[in-house]
Amino acid sequence: MKQTMLCATVVALLAVSTGSFAAVTADEAAKLKSTLTPLGGEKAANKDGSIPAWDGKATVSATPKAGDIPTQVFASEKPVVQISVKNMAQYADKLSEGTQALLKKFPDTFRLDVYPTHRTAVAPQYVYDNTFKNATHCKTKAGGNSVEGCFGGIPFPIPKDGSEAIWNYLLRVEAEATEVSFKNIIGTADGVRTLATQNDQSNQYPFYYKDGSVEKWSGEYFMQRFMTIAPPFKAGESLVIRDSVDAATPRQTWQYLVGQRRVRRAPTVAYDTPDFVSSGANYFDEVMGIMGHPDRYQWKLVGKKEMYVPYNANALVTAKEEDAFAKRHMNPDKLRWELHRVWEVEATVAAGKRHAVPKRRYYLDEDTWLLTLMDGFDPEGKLWRTTQVFPYVVPAIPAVVIKPVTVFDLQKGTMSMVQSLNGGSFKVLSKRKSENYFTGDAVAADASR
Repeated sequence: MKQTMLCATVVALLAVSTGSFAAVTADEAAKLKSTLTPLGGEKAANKDGSIPAWDGKATVSATPKAGDIPTQVFASEKPVVQISVKNMAQYADKLSEGTQALLKKFPDTFRLDVYPTHRTAVAPQYVYDNTFKNATHCKTKAGGNSVEGCFGGIPFPIPKDGSEAIWNYLLRVEAEATEVSFKNIIGTADGVRTLATQNDQSNQYPFYYKDGSVEKWSGEYFMQRFMTIAPPFKAGESLVIRDSVDAATPRQTWQYLVGQRRVRRAPTVAYDTPDFVSSGANYFDEVMGIMGHPDRYQWKLVGKKEMYVPYNANALVTAKEEDAFAKRHMNPDKLRWELHRVWEVEATVAAGKRHAVPKRRYYLDEDTWLLTLMDGFDPEGKLWRTTQVFPYVVPAIPAVVIKPVTVFDLQKGTMSMVQSLNGGSFKVLSKRKSENYFTGDAVAADASR
């Protein structure tokens, strides 16, 4: 008995010392085939039915497409409620602090058009199968700053802590490969909209290779390479990013500058470095809501709640630029809000680390693990920044995914629309590129031609 207890204690201490945490039990994982969706959301409707039960059906209207994005979903529906600064107190328990701040800051123009909730989150069967395996095999390590035993699905569909929830977002469902044409657009405090850059981008997601496995996976989960095509003085610049779960070397980056005619390593393209692709109007880790390694923060899983969030935002992300924007924010006529259950995750700067935004609050959709909203606070604890993320349906995967986000600096009164697809394109590729394409050497070779 004493020997057994001693062994158990040693195992527990080793787990703590290495920062490794066990996966859920087989009995818990079985809920993914009964009361939970295959990705970990609650199947059941909420009490009053305003959030319907998940049925796993891809119920998207057949409409014209912009690339592989349907331009409309549920086009005949009308808002069930409109929330403005006048009636926001009535709905405050379902609004993020950042959303309330925007209602107050732009009382005459900003509002929420809330539509009936549709749980459009579906994924390929192999993603469901891999998620089920991950539930009992995937573990965090390095104090939550890395993962192991995962592949090809949501790593922690039944999360136990904040780091697991954030890894669910970083390893969210994606196609194997996509090509995207996007703009980064800046909105000034006086309402003037300016193009920062226009870019053509290739993306690859090795974590979701259909012919991959836990054993084959290198740990790299995201590769991107893009070239700037406008404005003219920046045309030809290129950036390559490769993100990994490796806590020691989480990101490799290379940048090509036309004026220097050479490729150089760019280790500062991360965290709270101002994003030069957006003229410095947002931080690099605010791209796609959060992009990059989570090691600057401690992550707390606060719990789940019902909130009004952007969702099924196909109409907004595919609209013409002049239709997608209002003067100081996105056009409320185009942005669809819905009531969804979300996980609230709080991030505070980790001991021995630094970040310009010492506290952040993230809201992750239970059905997709996509980030929908983020609030950032300054060193005095005051709300400083808020991000809106726009999930949209892509039947070609099939999945609900994100790309563009709007980052508001509430103190300066500015906004940055990052990776805007308005007038651009989003295409799911049937064949992925060689991983050698996503290297500095490949950029240098193309630049010399």
